[in-house]
Amino acid sequence: MSEFLSDYGLFLAELATIIAVLLVIVAAIAAAARRGGDREGLEVQHLNRRFEESANVLKRVMHGKQRFRKEAKERRKEKKREERARAKGEPMRPRLFVLDFKGDIRATATASLREEVSAVLAAAADGDEVLVRLENSGGTVHEHGLAASQLLRIKQRGLKLTVAVDKVAASGGYLMAAVADRIVAAPFAIIGSIGVLAQLPNFHRWLDEKGIDYELLTAGDYKRTLTLFGKNTDEGRRKLQEEIEDVHALFKQQIVQHRPQVDIERVSTGEHWYGVRALELDLVDEIRTSDDLLRDAARERDLYLVRYRRRKAFAERLLGGVETRLLG
Repeated sequence: MSEFLSDYGLFLAELATIIAVLLVIVAAIAAAARRGGDREGLEVQHLNRRFEESANVLKRVMHGKQRFRKEAKERRKEKKREERARAKGEPMRPRLFVLDFKGDIRATATASLREEVSAVLAAAADGDEVLVRLENSGGTVHEHGLAASQLLRIKQRGLKLTVAVDKVAASGGYLMAAVADRIVAAPFAIIGSIGVLAQLPNFHRWLDEKGIDYELLTAGDYKRTLTLFGKNTDEGRRKLQEEIEDVHALFKQQIVQHRPQVDIERVSTGEHWYGVRALELDLVDEIRTSDDLLRDAARERDLYLVRYRRRKAFAERLLGGVETRLLG
């Protein structure tokens, strides 16, 4: 009897586990379906109002309801005056458009960046500026080069471009940042890593030991320099090294073009530096966080956060929902 109860208890435990997993999957699917409202498109947020709302929460507690109501009434009057002036077409305060770029190895955020830049260029007027909050530790050359070209469009339009680095702008990330008119960085932000690398494993000896042949056919002497499975040659290594050196030269050229004050031979060693050291090397122009920069700019400008949301595939939404529930 005890053995039966033990087996039955084990069965119930397994059944409960299966049901729990199914419930998680169903909940994830339901959440993904709800987020099917994740429509692709541009979102714009007036940051001045967000800052004001955050401050109001604290003021309401500090000053008491009576005083807060008087101040809120004055602010509403001021907003109405601004709206009337805008309706009459009177000159308004200059604007600062804020873009966020959080990079990965393939700079996949470039797809959204190009939409955001296009929207800003279509709406911007003389005197407006752009701030890009950049967080990017680098990756593939051509994709980060395209991201840098998107930022260059802003300067070509005649708008002042500032890049703020709170955490990291290294390698391809600094390739992007260097385009800016001004770079500000937090004291311990990682800056630099102006270098190029290529690495891959080679399984030729292992395949040879197992008696496995690997055939690679190419047309063109340098269609493939190094390979994962074939036997690599000194000539192939030499050619790849030439290609890496050429990319490094282009990287350095980009920095010299946009930041001529930099001693390029000193900083193009592949090293990185923290913000305060990067300032000494002219890799950045000011030690400051993006938060401080925005707070100061809000006194003189209207701040608009511009964000292009890409529609995620159902599988991405599903996996995102599962991850949220398992880890959060």
